Amino acid sequence: MATATTDPADLRLHVPPSMQQVTKLARYQLREYVRSRRFIALTLIVLAIGVILTALVAHFRGTIVSTNLAFYGSFWGGGVGVVIVLAAVFFGGDAIAGEFQNKTGYFLMGLPVRRSTVYVGKFIAAFLASLSMMLLFLAILVGNGVYYFGSNVLPWQLGLSLLIAIVYLSAVLGATFLFSSLFKTSAYGFVLTAILFLFGFTILEDVITDLVKIEPWMIISYASSTIGSVFSPTVSWGLTGTVTRVTTGMGRFMVTTTTYTAGVAEGIVIMIAYLIVTAAAGLGLFEREEFA
Repeated sequence: MATATTDPADLRLHVPPSMQQVTKLARYQLREYVRSRRFIALTLIVLAIGVILTALVAHFRGTIVSTNLAFYGSFWGGGVGVVIVLAAVFFGGDAIAGEFQNKTGYFLMGLPVRRSTVYVGKFIAAFLASLSMMLLFLAILVGNGVYYFGSNVLPWQLGLSLLIAIVYLSAVLGATFLFSSLFKTSAYGFVLTAILFLFGFTILEDVITDLVKIEPWMIISYASSTIGSVFSPTVSWGLTGTVTRVTTGMGRFMVTTTTYTAGVAEGIVIMIAYLIVTAAAGLGLFEREEFA
């Protein structure tokens, strides 16, 4: 009596499509973020920032909160960048480096999953976790704005500024993932992202403006200023920014200060370029790293 045999070729492991793998990885990683202490800690930090801003607005209501555009331009434009950098550090600083440091990548790479799938899934999870912090900060400011100006005077610029902030968040995460892929220790990714985006790029922008005397279009902090500048009536909407020169002093001690402000379209293009370059470079490094 003949027995049925199974062709080994029919026992191939069923591998889900890449998009399905990305979705599952992103969902798993996002769940890990939400359950982590860092998520709770950053939520408390954002809430603390919101409480401080609320107290400042209540105290200086007559001077700072003169119009809704001035309110959102000052507090949203000036504060969301810090929230974005903190979120990128908390959720993206060890996204790739942690796989090397904790040795989890050795087991993960043994599964039938591409490294690009892991990279994209982690990026999406970090983006969504960071976006939740940004929206929490926005909700606090909108609550203040509605209290002082009413719900019928939300400026349309706020929606545009939110979209620009989302692009900036993507660019910052791209750089964070690059640093996380470059080093096998999470601390380097944390420190580099925080220093560069909170201080380094701003200092470099000032040096280029004051010493080289050119528009610092190559610095992402210059582009991120469009998040707040869209609330200004004199903002440039094109691919070229505006130049302001102010001369102060007396006699031979006259000093001219030049200030550059990025155009809205120009800033978006710069941020997208940063995102593409840094994300691609980070993925390239991750593809070439060896797990041992």
